[in-house]
Amino acid sequence: MPITIPTLKEGPVVLRAIRLRDARPLERALLENRSWLRQWEATSPHAPMNFDTRASIRSLLANARAGHGLPFIIEYEGKLAGQLNVSSIAYGSLSSATIGYWVAEEFAGRNVTPTAVALATDYCFYQLGLHRMEICIRPENEPSLRVVEKLGFRYEGLRRRYIHINGDWRDHFCFGLVSEELTQGVLRRWVDGGVPPDATVITPEDRAAAAHPLPIQRNL
Repeated sequence: MPITIPTLKEGPVVLRAIRLRDARPLERALLENRSWLRQWEATSPHAPMNFDTRASIRSLLANARAGHGLPFIIEYEGKLAGQLNVSSIAYGSLSSATIGYWVAEEFAGRNVTPTAVALATDYCFYQLGLHRMEICIRPENEPSLRVVEKLGFRYEGLRRRYIHINGDWRDHFCFGLVSEELTQGVLRRWVDGGVPPDATVITPEDRAAAAHPLPIQRNL
């Protein structure tokens, strides 16, 4: 069943539905931030590393019509700042979804990303009725690790060679939240200073393991 993509706002940060006419400004932002974003960019193991923005937007909107995603544009003070996608939405006994995002370098350090993630998570919990939200982050991606730390996503473990990023399969740290952990929304808990200080602590064993990628066994 199709999902209505809402407009969500907190201060200067707005999440709104992505549109086909966003293709050109998105292409411009992606090209201008190529060196900033490429190392975290999802790729396909079976296709060359390129991007077709209009085709990507069509795919995201089709996924939303099928009820499986919420594709957002992030705006800051009216300017396009990045994207946030809620994907793999499932209902019933699972009732969960995954969040992925990027922001342009000029907006880094302004709390744009944690605000956007908190808005999307609260919507999924309290409007869609989902039970669990997940974010998976490369161990080297310190800015994204700070986002889940600010919001109190709980560390759940290391996933080996989990997502194809920047041309290869990469390890990811996994973080999750379930609605029962919250007595108030994610955004309100963060703003009010109620985030547990140790929720996002990554074990030394997993940090050490992530520093040594798995050896690849190739067929002769």
